[in-house]
Amino acid sequence: MQTLLSLVSLFFLATGCQFAGSSSQPLVDTIQPKDSITKDTIPSIPVIQVPKPYSNLVFEKQVLLQAAKGTKSVIFNSSGTKLYAMNLEGMSVYEFDQATRKISREFKFKPTKGTGWDYAINKPIASFQEKPVEACFSHNDEILWVSLHNAGGIVPIWVNNFSKNTAGTGSQKTKPVTVIYPGTGKQDSFHVPLITTGKTPKVISKTADSKYVLVSNWHSYNTSVLETDTAVFPFAKIISTVPVSDIPRGIAVDDKNQKSYIAIMGGSSLSVVDNNTWKSESTLKVASSPRHVIMDTSGRLFVSYNSLATIACIDAASGKTLFKTGTHAQPRTIVLSKNYKFIFATCYSSDFVDVYKINNDSFEKVASLPCKGHPVGVDVFENDEKLEAWVCSYSTGSISIYSFKKK
Repeated sequence: MQTLLSLVSLFFLATGCQFAGSSSQPLVDTIQPKDSITKDTIPSIPVIQVPKPYSNLVFEKQVLLQAAKGTKSVIFNSSGTKLYAMNLEGMSVYEFDQATRKISREFKFKPTKGTGWDYAINKPIASFQEKPVEACFSHNDEILWVSLHNAGGIVPIWVNNFSKNTAGTGSQKTKPVTVIYPGTGKQDSFHVPLITTGKTPKVISKTADSKYVLVSNWHSYNTSVLETDTAVFPFAKIISTVPVSDIPRGIAVDDKNQKSYIAIMGGSSLSVVDNNTWKSESTLKVASSPRHVIMDTSGRLFVSYNSLATIACIDAASGKTLFKTGTHAQPRTIVLSKNYKFIFATCYSSDFVDVYKINNDSFEKVASLPCKGHPVGVDVFENDEKLEAWVCSYSTGSISIYSFKKK
């Protein structure tokens, strides 16, 4: 009983959208019915169903799925039944069914001209606005928030109730979306609001109660904080813009201590934000080029350092590095297993996925798995018997599913 109570209490440290995967049996039971979500009835904190304990992972096999051009990130819903892939170059979002591993729906954006960015030469280029980068679920997986690389903002998509995807009124910008059901000839269409945040929006995160959504704006050198209101179109508004010292990317939200940590990828720091005032509180000095930052249930931060080929565990209070390890070149997205004992890192230019067991004071390598096509995004599915790491590769537009047996 004590173990159960401890594990349940750990949920309150959950870091927004960082742990979106789940098991074949839902890890969460939502309290309120789907149609009752409004600003005044923010969804209750889910009740966690504790998975079967395990202490080791053994790699079994890899399965390759085809996605779309330039798949940039992936995220599971809370139940683990659906995985959503952000296809930057394909200008769409694919919904995969976890059990069948097939595409069940495609959310296709209509392209309009825009200005993009060539990261190799660091210059603007002609492109299209509707290029999905990252995503985050809120309100019990009812709303999928998607950042559009060249549109200067994010869009909320009601994935289960299309009637809420309305054009609205007034001067609010919108984006048309067509939903394609592969193999059926059926289509749906609607408009979603484009909520302007900043230039080149990247990572989206949220508070555990879904009341606030945070967006890191790469070329604006700031992070937008939005207050959600599911009863009123466009469902969120900016209440604060937090300036940072250089290019921001990853965001970890600490609900227990009411702080958020923003990885300053263009520098060597984490910006600490007070979640009560939504203002910058302090700066933690870390190593160079922190890209992704996530948090476990003990309050420790985990950071991937893109240019240093390193991941590290950091004390959130002081910024002190507790332990670290080398990875293959250019570690990008990192994700924790549901028991917070394992970490997965996609290593972009080296075409590897590195897996480590997290000990009290060290990382212990479990596997280094080849992954062609520049792996960039990863999320995990778990049930009592197995763990699957779903990894998207940017240049091949594919998803590799790495299956592990739990022991």
